Amino acid sequence: MAVLTFDPKQFSMIFSGKIISGFADGTFITVERNEQMFNLKIGVDGEGTRVKSNNKSGKISIILMQSSQSNDDLSAIAAADELTNSGTGEALVKDPSGRTVCAAQTAWLQKYPNAEFSKEAMTRTWVLETDSLEMFIGGN
Repeated sequence: MAVLTFDPKQFSMIFSGKIISGFADGTFITVERNEQMFNLKIGVDGEGTRVKSNNKSGKISIILMQSSQSNDDLSAIAAADELTNSGTGEALVKDPSGRTVCAAQTAWLQKYPNAEFSKEAMTRTWVLETDSLEMFIGGN
């Protein structure tokens, strides 16, 4: 069996034409849908029906080091959005092998992250929201 390698440095995240970099150690991106694909409804006689949800909305959480230049890029997008409602853009999350791809045609920043300061380097968590999150979760 071959040994596979995942190199987080090769990970790709793009939002609104900006390449996002300067990720924090540990979990640095989380992609999730807001609802289940199907919901189960059980009748009084015990018969079950699965109901398809057409809600493909979701969130992409990005955890950056406080020193990351991408904080400046995302802050500029957020500021422009507050002033002119022009902060939507495409979002793409892709692993180095290309087997996992998550994309949104229209995404926006939910809010500014909390700003915390300490004697140690801190992180900033940015959350993108979208009404339609396409996902393919592959191996590696």
